[in-house]
Amino acid sequence: MFQSFTPPGSVDTGATRLKALRTALKAAGLQGFLIPRADAHRGENVAPCDERLAWLTGFTGSDGFAAVLPDIAGVFVDGRYRLQIQQQIDITAFTPQATPEDDLADWLKKHLGKGTVGYDPMLHSFDEITKLEKALAPDIMLRQSPNMVDAIWEGRPAAPAGKIRPHPLEFSGKPSSEKRAELAAKLRAAGLAATILTLPDSIAWLLNIRGSDIAKTPVPLAFAILHDDARVTLFINPIKSSPELAEHLGPDVKIHPPEEFSGILAALHGKVGVDRATAPIWVSQQLQSPAWFPDPCSLPKACKNEAELSGARQAHLRDGAAMCEFLAWLEQGANPLTEIDVVKKLEAFRRDTGALMDISFDTICGSGPNGAIVHYRVDEASNRPITPNTLLLVDSGGQYRDGTTDITRTVIIGTPDSEMIRAFTLVLKGMITLSMLHFPDGIAGQHIDTLARAPLWAAGLDYQHGTGHGVGAYLSVHEGPARISRLGDVALQTGMILSNEPGYYREGHWGIRIENLLIVKAATNIASGELAMRSFETLTFVPIDTRLINPTQLSRAERDWLNTYHAEVLEKLRKRVTPNTLDWLKTACAPI
Repeated sequence: MFQSFTPPGSVDTGATRLKALRTALKAAGLQGFLIPRADAHRGENVAPCDERLAWLTGFTGSDGFAAVLPDIAGVFVDGRYRLQIQQQIDITAFTPQATPEDDLADWLKKHLGKGTVGYDPMLHSFDEITKLEKALAPDIMLRQSPNMVDAIWEGRPAAPAGKIRPHPLEFSGKPSSEKRAELAAKLRAAGLAATILTLPDSIAWLLNIRGSDIAKTPVPLAFAILHDDARVTLFINPIKSSPELAEHLGPDVKIHPPEEFSGILAALHGKVGVDRATAPIWVSQQLQSPAWFPDPCSLPKACKNEAELSGARQAHLRDGAAMCEFLAWLEQGANPLTEIDVVKKLEAFRRDTGALMDISFDTICGSGPNGAIVHYRVDEASNRPITPNTLLLVDSGGQYRDGTTDITRTVIIGTPDSEMIRAFTLVLKGMITLSMLHFPDGIAGQHIDTLARAPLWAAGLDYQHGTGHGVGAYLSVHEGPARISRLGDVALQTGMILSNEPGYYREGHWGIRIENLLIVKAATNIASGELAMRSFETLTFVPIDTRLINPTQLSRAERDWLNTYHAEVLEKLRKRVTPNTLDWLKTACAPI
């Protein structure tokens, strides 16, 4: 199994570890310390050795941070995790805080007043620290410090040293030399001698490599310098390399051990670009002439080329067939099942494709009230039986060499009640609205996020997460810079892959989410018009549970979209599934 079901920890350890941390802070002359859920590369997923927030507090979500003071310790999470955190932390030792409502600076001023708060400069960006310093001055000072959690973490896991492997041209679609030359020209145009790359997925994309340092995300943990002549200095543990990798990288990519990173940064001449929003503040402090420059890989990486899009289409058909085998098996309901049973079986169907490299994230399989926990992860302690007349939310994905998948389907086990049907249909209406959308050039995710929410808003309902995120090409399942959310200010461009996943969650009862992936493309079916328009191509082909739909709530256009979609699902997958599943598929795709 790629997924583990061992409970992440015990709430019983939080108070003891917190006491040890406070003792260490006092000895260091600090009145507080910041613990982000981040590593030096600022990725969403981190290695076990960097799970400082989870080790200290018990909270295992993919986003959040803690602030520890002498008399209070706050754990700050957004709306996705407000149910999860209540179950994972010792609330007698830690105080849950809701972001963005609870502002860190205001919280520190309220609970500390005056003093010095430490932070690890490898775990915070320049923007993050300077904004906080400005808000706290003059009474509270921020001070760089060795990581105080590491100082008390006995038995901390070693840093990963997974092998790096070439990513073939048939999947990448463009040689690394061409990518480097194009970006080097942008450096010269900006007057830069070099730029620093700290995001592992950017480095993996630029060099056409993949790694195994992070579970479920095939990237190597590395730093790199891209020079204005298209050379690259790559900083990795030498044990990660191989003769095959050296041949793939070629003579213009030089490998150095991480210990040399600081010295080589300090020796760079000329203006050197640093991404102030993502690079550790430590990086800019090593440079003689730092200049703020956004990560140049971020946007071209998001705009997939034809080889990457072709691979994504194939990966989604393969994954869609595995999902149909799973849903057909689930509907048989021959034996009593638990959430763990469901997760194991779904992974087995993906493995049966013969192409699965990993899952793209821990499967979210929430039955009944667990489905209302947006990023719920089942373990042996929380495992719940799948009972009759219950909604089951399954959000999952696979990593294949030709693409990354992410799909959510909510299904009824038994017979739904009227409230389930009403809410599911409202969520579906929002998902269909985005799927059918045409929009002008320059439109960003924040401009269309409301369209997916409008049917829910009309009923006085909403969901506390974004509507969509970018997805990589056999890279991170959550990829920037574009997203469909209130904060998504990057224009949607041709070739981007985004999720479309509105939902609704009734705390203590059930959760609903429906998710397809979409490709941004040029709109070609507008008979007349004055603007260059874009639209979406659906990547995901898996039936949506029509037992949960009230057809009278759908408009004619929405019903037509759903029936056309299901006809495509049947046509694309009928030769990819087993005979028994084909019988199920024909029924699941019947028009409404």
